[in-house]
Amino acid sequence: MSSNSKLQFRHELKFYINHLQYHLIRAKLKNLMELDEHAGPSGEYHIRSLYFDDIFNKALDDKQGGVSDREKYRIRIYNVEDRIIHFEKKIKRGEYIAKVKLSLTRGQVDELLAGNIEVMNIPGQPLAMEIYERMKYKLLRPKVIVDYVREPYVCKNGNVRVTFDKDLRSGLHRTDLFDRNLPAVKAIDENLIILEVKYDEYLPGYIRDALQVEGLTRQSASKYVICRKLIKNNLWEDH
Repeated sequence: MSSNSKLQFRHELKFYINHLQYHLIRAKLKNLMELDEHAGPSGEYHIRSLYFDDIFNKALDDKQGGVSDREKYRIRIYNVEDRIIHFEKKIKRGEYIAKVKLSLTRGQVDELLAGNIEVMNIPGQPLAMEIYERMKYKLLRPKVIVDYVREPYVCKNGNVRVTFDKDLRSGLHRTDLFDRNLPAVKAIDENLIILEVKYDEYLPGYIRDALQVEGLTRQSASKYVICRKLIKNNLWEDH
């Protein structure tokens, strides 16, 4: 686990694209980049993140308020399995992002979601202790599940990662991370796909040209904010 002094910050760009743009960009990228080794036979994998926020909804408010330096906490799993579980802290500094993560067991997550924050009281694990203190003193708690399917491409040149995130869904009030039948609801227009581009110092020109980033619509709202807002909308509809 990294300390702040060892954080590696990367560029992160996000765009909304439609299905036509997706097929055009994907056709170009397939000749320039490799499919990520973690992608399944379909070239995709499923991501589920359980986002946490404190009693003041700081992560939500900072994002909506345009605060350039902010942090988010989430537990992330893949393909709704408990083989790999990470508690992640995502740090944003302007246009740059970094991640610190801690591996958890299914038992630790089950305990945590049952309300036992003491499982994060792990001396010698800085991120675990930071999360534990936020849970104890700022009431950091689970807020929303964010589901989507990711199609990932990578390139060693510039350490570039381009992902197409499809079928974004919100778990609304439900926080059962491992429920394969979670009744998640669509969070954005089904014609939209989120294109994310991450890289270190530079984005190679041939990839930039393939993406034609200048002609794309930047995505301002995060997946977390989109899915949290759906909870409010559903509450209004219920009444």
